[in-house]
Amino acid sequence: MSLRLLILLPLMALLAACATSEPRRTGAAPKKAVVALQDATKRNDVVMYAFGLISVDYRFGGANPESGLDCSGMVSYIYRHSLGLKLPHNAAQIARLGKEIDSTELRPGDLVFFNTMDRPYSHVGIYIGDDRFIHAPRTNGKIEIASLKNRYFAQRFEAARTFFN
Repeated sequence: MSLRLLILLPLMALLAACATSEPRRTGAAPKKAVVALQDATKRNDVVMYAFGLISVDYRFGGANPESGLDCSGMVSYIYRHSLGLKLPHNAAQIARLGKEIDSTELRPGDLVFFNTMDRPYSHVGIYIGDDRFIHAPRTNGKIEIASLKNRYFAQRFEAARTFFN
């Protein structure tokens, strides 16, 4: 177990970005990709993977921690490794695949979406509880924890989605 993970485990116990474009519509409605999991352990796996990536460099188009990640690359990487679910590397496409939930229903491991570039669903993060989420924010930034109550994100919050039952 890496030292980073050992340091983050107690933090997790306390808690219990990216420029993508709107995908072209092909006429066929996308299928929902809801994971048939009710086990809270899987939600915790998603959150633990996210914590393990804190301080990884942001890189536009990045798809792995070694070279850097953007917001949708981070979400796709985490869901693939923690759940075995392959998601597209595009925030808007991920939003279309998830099941819509009200922000009051957010649970750790769910996804939060923002309009940060005057485009719907242009940024995504992983909800970790207590009105906080982990995201890859911007060029020259690092994966970090942010608050949904932060004025910037509160004004740009667009939707919440889940891939869990």
